[in-house]
Amino acid sequence: MDKPNQPPVESPYLRSLLAGGLAGTTVDTLLFPLDTLKTRLQSSAGFRSAGGFTGIYNGIGSAIVGSAPGAALFFVTYESVKTRMGKDAGAGSHMLAASLGEIAACAVRVPTEVVKQRAQAGQFDSSLTALRSILRQRSTRGVVHVWRELYRGWGITVMREVPFTVIQFPLWEGMKKWSLQRRGSGALGKARDVSGLESALYGSISGAVAAGLTTPLDVLKTRLMLAKERESAIAITTRIWREEGGKAFFSGLGPRTMWISIGGAVFLGSYQWASNMLGGM
Repeated sequence: MDKPNQPPVESPYLRSLLAGGLAGTTVDTLLFPLDTLKTRLQSSAGFRSAGGFTGIYNGIGSAIVGSAPGAALFFVTYESVKTRMGKDAGAGSHMLAASLGEIAACAVRVPTEVVKQRAQAGQFDSSLTALRSILRQRSTRGVVHVWRELYRGWGITVMREVPFTVIQFPLWEGMKKWSLQRRGSGALGKARDVSGLESALYGSISGAVAAGLTTPLDVLKTRLMLAKERESAIAITTRIWREEGGKAFFSGLGPRTMWISIGGAVFLGSYQWASNMLGGM
């Protein structure tokens, strides 16, 4: 009797780590120009002053460094929580798993975003220059200040990412489950039974919906990270509303929705493809 084929990577946690790292690097490098345009549209300095259409790859260094570990942390946490909750757990478990995954990923994502967005907005020539500027403040303002600068916007980033994933991932998982039911599969709950192409389609739809609904939080996060001095989210929100009006909270809506819709396809499609391949499908 033939033995069943062993998957290339037997540990589901290692599969999540590798597939997540690949997915994060792929999407962040491929769609970096759109992310830059979105950041500049949201900058208080204005699109042209922030760089316009020039230097759209400024800051890509930090994105490359932070993408893989951030995405890997997210998916290891996400899949671990899902596994503990059991196969038959519903949307609530996906919301919890995604929320905890985002909090874990923000440990890497926030410093990366701070450095990246300052380069994207034309405040510095590159990610390395932006990082050095923050680190140099250690001699005059201390280690604690440097730490707080690197994690500036932590709270609002978590406030943006958690609602985003609470919307996106239950939608993504729900569409995958619907796909398996539609073709009569009895293997419900096994995400790897869905092809990378299907996952990409569902990732695109769910990402676009989540992106549109959470754009105001993204605008606020960008303004917090680009501010020359630390300010509270309430103070910045009040100033935006008073000086620019409610429409400013939807600055960059088009690029953000397009970027995340395409990004959702690339990110969740490549994750699914890699996960399936490493799982021996």
